[in-house]
Amino acid sequence: MSNTQSNTNSSSGTSTVWQIVGRLITAAIVLAITAFFTPGFSINNIWTLAIAAIVLTIMDYLIVKITGLHASPFGKGFVGFALAAITLYLTQFFVTGYSISWMAAIIGALIYGVVDYFIPGNQQM
Repeated sequence: MSNTQSNTNSSSGTSTVWQIVGRLITAAIVLAITAFFTPGFSINNIWTLAIAAIVLTIMDYLIVKITGLHASPFGKGFVGFALAAITLYLTQFFVTGYSISWMAAIIGALIYGVVDYFIPGNQQM
């Protein structure tokens, strides 16, 4: 019985790792599409995109843990939209090669929400 229990625990740990990896890949894809369609939003290269996706995922995770609000534009109405715009804007201070203006962050939050809505999968951890 303990062997079955340990297999379940290791399987669940592996599942969590794949869930995090999937969330990061999805965040990078959504972020790349958002940057492409948003004027005033630029990401220099793929490594900057990867680091920005990691930073956004960490910021989203911390916001959820601290406030209980999910920072997706359609997650919690206007509050979620505002949080998404703020996190998109603040990421530029943590990632070199990522730049966005306030207006682009607002437009980007809208585009991010639309693209995120159409990408399949549950991104919550």
